[in-house]
Amino acid sequence: MFNVENIRKDFPILSRKVNGKPLVYFDNAATSQTPQQVIDVIVDYYSNYNANIHRGVHTLSQEATDKYEQARKKIQAHFNAKFAHEIIFTSGTTHGINLVANGFSSLLKKGDEIIVSALEHHSNIVPWQMLSERTGAILKVIPMNLDGELVMSEYDKLLSKNTKLVFVNHISNALGTINPIEYIIEKAHQVGAAVLVDGAQSCPHIKPDVQALDVDFYVVSAHKMCGPTGQGMLYGKESWLKKLPPYQGGGEMIAEVTFEKTTYAELPHKFEAGTPNICGGIAFGAAIDYMNAIGFDAIATYEHDLLEYATKKLLDIEGLKIYGTSKHKTSVISFNLESIHPYDVGTILDKLGIAARTGHHCAQPIMDYFKIPGTVRASFAFYNTKAEIDALVEGVKKAKTMLS
Repeated sequence: MFNVENIRKDFPILSRKVNGKPLVYFDNAATSQTPQQVIDVIVDYYSNYNANIHRGVHTLSQEATDKYEQARKKIQAHFNAKFAHEIIFTSGTTHGINLVANGFSSLLKKGDEIIVSALEHHSNIVPWQMLSERTGAILKVIPMNLDGELVMSEYDKLLSKNTKLVFVNHISNALGTINPIEYIIEKAHQVGAAVLVDGAQSCPHIKPDVQALDVDFYVVSAHKMCGPTGQGMLYGKESWLKKLPPYQGGGEMIAEVTFEKTTYAELPHKFEAGTPNICGGIAFGAAIDYMNAIGFDAIATYEHDLLEYATKKLLDIEGLKIYGTSKHKTSVISFNLESIHPYDVGTILDKLGIAARTGHHCAQPIMDYFKIPGTVRASFAFYNTKAEIDALVEGVKKAKTMLS
């Protein structure tokens, strides 16, 4: 049984006050909160077996190595990767994207084409622009419509025999739109292109199956799904990971080093130079265990109910406009009050203890499309409640009264 009140007890931060008011945390699309079960794993690591991994014969090192590699296998199982070595630990989604972009620097040539979508976070735009500058590849953009959806008929026209890479987010961080990645992947593969999917916003809400999707690369951040910051993963098909050169040089990623020649380690260590965020990897595995114990079907059902409730309540406020009205979206609402700057609304909400994001959400092209400076974004998680949404609605009404 899904019991939100019991779930909320797992999150210590939800009991604190901000500006004398109970915290209402609606910035989950930026960073989710961390349950005590994951916090305990972090404390246990530093208290009982803090040591470097893969290179020590002593007991602490072996214990840390075992826990770290067990976490990799948990992540493999969660995303249904074929092999554990297809899971590369990273510092987050941005690191994973840059790793792939760096690797393709040696595979692309002038005149090759790469495709990005208009709905991307800056971290899935800038690395590809840099790649284009280095290689002479041509960057093309899948346009969006007023509902915040990608125009698939235009995507079809962009694809050609010159297309080598397509990158798109699974879910828009700014609008909540769920993109048709199955279609995007299938069409890209028809012309021989590889596909990277930014899953940072999808993984808190759904459970992607990378084999069923047939995706070539999938990137994730742990801190969006109840895990620690500074930790993430890149899934890559074994065949692609073997083609890409190492992203960084150093310890751990080598097989043999001489001053004449260095040979590289096998996957996954080829891409994991240096001492990793050992505790972060272990805690990431614990966060996945926690969310799976609740169940992603239950999470999706509950969050959809929150989304519908909040949408209806907010639209009752005169002069409020929601951006991102796709029929297929997750629990994110981006909105503005007529002629009131989103920053001002966010400031008043904060005084009421309500944490909502304001600005362009690292998705400035979306805001430029709508000709707005930014939005107020309320993003909901499975530990939020309708009572908290009521508090948000009253806060927005108060902001409107004060600022109009």
